[in-house]
Amino acid sequence: MLEVTMVMAISLIVLGMSVIKLQPLWQQVQANSALQQVKETMREARELAISQRRTIVVQFSGGNTINFFQVTEPANTVSTTAFLTLPLPGQAQFLTYTGEVDTPDAFGLPATGGIEFGGSPGTPTAGVEFQSDGTFTDGNGNPINGTIFLGLPSVPTSARAVTILGNTGRIKPYHYTGSTWNQ
Repeated sequence: MLEVTMVMAISLIVLGMSVIKLQPLWQQVQANSALQQVKETMREARELAISQRRTIVVQFSGGNTINFFQVTEPANTVSTTAFLTLPLPGQAQFLTYTGEVDTPDAFGLPATGGIEFGGSPGTPTAGVEFQSDGTFTDGNGNPINGTIFLGLPSVPTSARAVTILGNTGRIKPYHYTGSTWNQ
């Protein structure tokens, strides 16, 4: 009985150590999952705008949700109901970290909030949209570049970013190494 108890105690200690060692890996998995989800959903919204020849409006709500709305024709009004709501997985949020630098695309780095469009923190008051030709614009139809920064709170190694080039709608993902961004 004593031997079984000792084996159980040693097994629990090893299990506890492995859980602690796997925590950073789990954080990276969550950050990568959020990056993939944002990248793919933004690409799908762009492709939907092109294939259906209609404008797709992108709205950011709270610290971790993206809503997509269609513009209805011929009235040219934004639908009142989102056709897709994307909450970021796990603990991922739109945020930036102290000391973080801008992505190689240099579309801007907000002090807080994690969203930067048109060289100003946050989303323009006119909104942002994918047009039927694939461009990414402000609500007035002017091409606008932007970056969506994300990560896990208090985990700087989880910094990720998605950039959108306004003239083409090109979407690029980035991982932050602590000093540089890698695609």
